[in-house]
Amino acid sequence: MEYNYIKSLHLIFVITWFAGLFYIVRLFVYQIEAFHKPEPEKSILGAQLKLMAMRLWTIITWPSMILALGFGIWVIALRPFYLTDAWMQVKLGFVIALIFYHFKCHSIYRQLQKGVVKHSSNFMRIFNEGATIILFAVVFLVILKNAVNWIYGVVGIFAFSVLLMLGYRLYKRIRERNNQN
Repeated sequence: MEYNYIKSLHLIFVITWFAGLFYIVRLFVYQIEAFHKPEPEKSILGAQLKLMAMRLWTIITWPSMILALGFGIWVIALRPFYLTDAWMQVKLGFVIALIFYHFKCHSIYRQLQKGVVKHSSNFMRIFNEGATIILFAVVFLVILKNAVNWIYGVVGIFAFSVLLMLGYRLYKRIRERNNQN
């Protein structure tokens, strides 16, 4: 019984962690775009977006990551045999990639909080898809477990990534066309 509660809490905090990661990068896009606006719009939007990012990052995203990892470790402690399963080993590889993604977001967050813009809003839109790809990979691994054919899985993630990039390019063209009108 304890296992199901811990697993449920793990899943809840994984969801809120991903929500925070998805939204923080959108806020980065808006902060970068606000940085290039004329005054007073730049200052007004910049201050509000910094506040929103700070609240999201410190109140939701960081605690969610810590709790998701903590409950995940607890799940493994209750079921250590999972560590011998190939799907779990691959999943943990994606979790490590997600942690690196989180720390890269933290670096960008700190830069933007100081008013330093090193990336374009277009870069951030593409960067935002990193968490999406990891989410898809982890969900399919956890649900399908050993039924996953690794070749099809790798090809599927690659195809999904290509589709995301094509969708982004289409979105960018539509946006540029709408801005010209």
